[in-house]
Amino acid sequence: METLVDLSEILRNLALAAAAAVGAWLAWKKLGPETTQAGSVAFQATLARRAHVMELFNRAAGQLGDGKLEVRLAAIYILREIGRDFPDLAEPIFELLQNHLEAREADGYGENEPPTDVRAILDALLLKTGEP
Repeated sequence: METLVDLSEILRNLALAAAAAVGAWLAWKKLGPETTQAGSVAFQATLARRAHVMELFNRAAGQLGDGKLEVRLAAIYILREIGRDFPDLAEPIFELLQNHLEAREADGYGENEPPTDVRAILDALLLKTGEP
């Protein structure tokens, strides 16, 4: 009689283990499309964010030569923030601001104080290099 009880317990445990395995497999199958979809949504969001940042970068780069001081300052500040938020763009922004600064210095301002936008570029470049 004891052997029969032991055998029924073994069979019950095997059936429970098989049911658990089937349940785990079904849960994994159901989760597959959802994780793929979530990954796709995250990837699309990353692409959209990157496109937005590149649009801001291009617009700000074009506004560096604008005739209005306010527009130039806004462009410099936007570029500085993009460089902070996206380290992979920091070097191109640094080079862009440096080239713009060199072009502005070619105009010369003699003994006068540098213009506000030139000082803003210098501040942004000093922040990038870590100098005080």
